[in-house]
Amino acid sequence: MHALLDGGRRQIDHLFPGFAAELVAGGAARADTGEGVHGFLEGRCKVLVDGMEVISATRPFLEAHLRRRVWALGNVRPVSGGAHGLVFTGDRVSGVRCSGPGESRDPAGGSSCDEDVLAADLVVDATGRGSRIGAWLSEGGWPEPGLRRMSVDLGYATALFRRPPEASGVTVAQSLTTLPDGRIRLSTLGRVEGEDRWIALVAGYADDRPGRTSAEFKLRCQQDPAAPFHELAEDGEPIGEPFLYRHPDNRRRDFHRLDRFPAGLVAVGDALASFNPVYGQGMSSAAMHAACLAAHLATRPSPHEPAWPYFRRARAVVDDAWQTSALNDLKMPHVMEPRPRGFAVASRISDVILRASVTDPVTNLRLMEVTHMLAPASTLLRPGTVLRAAWAVRGQGAVRS
Repeated sequence: MHALLDGGRRQIDHLFPGFAAELVAGGAARADTGEGVHGFLEGRCKVLVDGMEVISATRPFLEAHLRRRVWALGNVRPVSGGAHGLVFTGDRVSGVRCSGPGESRDPAGGSSCDEDVLAADLVVDATGRGSRIGAWLSEGGWPEPGLRRMSVDLGYATALFRRPPEASGVTVAQSLTTLPDGRIRLSTLGRVEGEDRWIALVAGYADDRPGRTSAEFKLRCQQDPAAPFHELAEDGEPIGEPFLYRHPDNRRRDFHRLDRFPAGLVAVGDALASFNPVYGQGMSSAAMHAACLAAHLATRPSPHEPAWPYFRRARAVVDDAWQTSALNDLKMPHVMEPRPRGFAVASRISDVILRASVTDPVTNLRLMEVTHMLAPASTLLRPGTVLRAAWAVRGQGAVRS
């Protein structure tokens, strides 16, 4: 399940004009937050607010369209192979060691062909959360960036269903519920490309992970207090069995803390930071990293200087996304990570804002702008926002002691 957040959609549309319209023309579903996108908290539908768009599509569909737009650029030459290390010349990275085009790396550890070198003025590591950039830097005599991990032990299942579009009044729905022990369950569904096709996700933590059969998936939907998931279980026809995934931890590489770094090298996407996937930040974060890199390159930086300005720009994106996901993950009792200073206050404010978003449109709009990566997380800590949220919760007649 993947819904492209509005922050990411805007960035990709800026880089590739008409991209969102192309997705919709190909069958993806587009919904406005004021109409087809519904959020639920403990079964209660949040007040709708206008101003943001969500694109719902499967990841292979979205990525195939994006890849095709990239390959269509006149100055792009795709090369198929495997990257095995960096090439250093003095104080800069000057290329990548890789297998030849069309060749593959021997799983036993050897190379199936003589290694080639792709020379480069700038190497961009976009190899994901399993990136070996730290080891490659170490091999060249450079310090490794610190790798922070936050164990969350998330399990989630995704399933495809066939159902008529008119079976539900929503295009995208997300439901958040809290178990008696304080852990959360999250469910998401959305209409996607293909005739009458929907995709749904159910997620839980530690031993509350979903099962692997369609019957177990439907039961999880039936247990969700939000109506769209009951309806999916009743009128949806499963297309195959669910796919199960594990997300053991969130990760970020702190390049900004290094005192030495070679020129000619940057990292983007999950190679820079990998977040809890249930918050949908990954694709949008990667698009914003690309925008940060574009802004950096527009200054015509020296190829002989480390890309510190880029890493500073990208850090702001990572910090915001990390704060959003980490704050929620640290609330759960099974997450045995140290709580940062001020966590109790921030957690309390977060709870109040989330509850206020059910009935107060202004609070929900500000929360949605942060969720969609259109505004910094600090927006929600402004005194006016906090006071308004507290007043809205009081009006609900549910003030916590």
